[in-house]
Amino acid sequence: MRILSILAALIVAVIVLAFTIERDATMAYLRGDAAAETTDQPAAPPPSTAAQAAQPAAPAMRVVALHSTARDVDSAVVLRGQTQAWREVEVKAETSSTVMSEPLPKGTFVDAGQLLCKLSPGTRGATLAEARARLSEATAAKATAESRVPEAQSRVAEAQAKLDETLINQNAAAKLSEGGFAAETRVKSADAAVASARAGLESARASVQAAKSGLQSADAGIEAAQAAVAAAEKEIERLDIHAPFAGLLESDTAELGSLMQPGALCATVIQLDPIKLVAFVPETDVSRVHVGAMAGGRLAAGGDDVRGQVTFLSRAADPVTRTFRVEIEIPNSDLTLRDGQTVEILIATDGAPAHLLPQSALTLNDEGTLGLRTLGPDSVVQFQPVKILRDTPDGIWLTGLPDAVDVIVVGQEYVTAGVTVEATFREAAE
Repeated sequence: MRILSILAALIVAVIVLAFTIERDATMAYLRGDAAAETTDQPAAPPPSTAAQAAQPAAPAMRVVALHSTARDVDSAVVLRGQTQAWREVEVKAETSSTVMSEPLPKGTFVDAGQLLCKLSPGTRGATLAEARARLSEATAAKATAESRVPEAQSRVAEAQAKLDETLINQNAAAKLSEGGFAAETRVKSADAAVASARAGLESARASVQAAKSGLQSADAGIEAAQAAVAAAEKEIERLDIHAPFAGLLESDTAELGSLMQPGALCATVIQLDPIKLVAFVPETDVSRVHVGAMAGGRLAAGGDDVRGQVTFLSRAADPVTRTFRVEIEIPNSDLTLRDGQTVEILIATDGAPAHLLPQSALTLNDEGTLGLRTLGPDSVVQFQPVKILRDTPDGIWLTGLPDAVDVIVVGQEYVTAGVTVEATFREAAE
């Protein structure tokens, strides 16, 4: 028992020594570090410079690159919109009557001014005849009124002459009375004659004014009669409803015998030649678009490309989407484009230098920026942020690069900026 106690004490002493004084060596040994076995041995001297030179260097990463030169290309604003008829009008009735013409089927091409709906005249012919008769009556009344004016004027002249005569008699009577050769009654009689002549002159002048008023009344009657005639004629014109422009009927014209009220639909006419492409430009691109710019479109459902010019660019943004309406005029003589079709629109803008590169060459850096890995001096890898200008079947056009650059197209995902690589070059695609 004494020997066991001594051995246990020795074991405890060794453990305490190992985890206190030789703690680092013990922990390294327990981790399997080979250096722990040689902690008591002197460290080996570093290798000499000659030995380092003799060791082979790690081989550089191999990549494939190509030489790319910038070229001026036409950039474009890409939008998604729809086709819209150049004009669309709902032709409606302006009067009440029944349709007396055969209906035209929808899809029929009509010329400008072609009859669409003919309404029954009813009693409108009699109304026009009555209005014309009143016009003739008013014209005759004017002739009578015109003849009364000279008659009234002659009465004024007669009254003026009579007044002059009475004034002379009054003057003679007054002088004779002053000399005692005439009685006072003669003077009074002369004065009364003068007053009567003046009253007659005023009456004649009033008759002239009455004659002129009658003439003006006759003129007013003629104008009223003329207005009645014009209204009756216009009412008859409204019986024939014509196409306002050349186009296609989008609906059947009104059926024979149907009653038309003011505002009732006769037909819908649309003009598809030319046709409009309508889209909305974001405010970030509106400065790149201007009226007169060349533009093109391709139907979403397939079809040939169409070309035209920008004819309208809104000056006010939509209050909800903050976009600006743009319209493009497209010739459509064969009427292949229909109203309301979805279309992809490209509006040409000023050209910019760009590189045509394979889309697979694009990559992201650690910050998530889209760009390319290129070769700098001494084949050191660099990262170049880029901006996509246009995507084509031959590759992708990129801007933001120098005029000439060596782009890594194979192996760019396995290298980072600052690494030296061994590059093999290949020909760029035309």
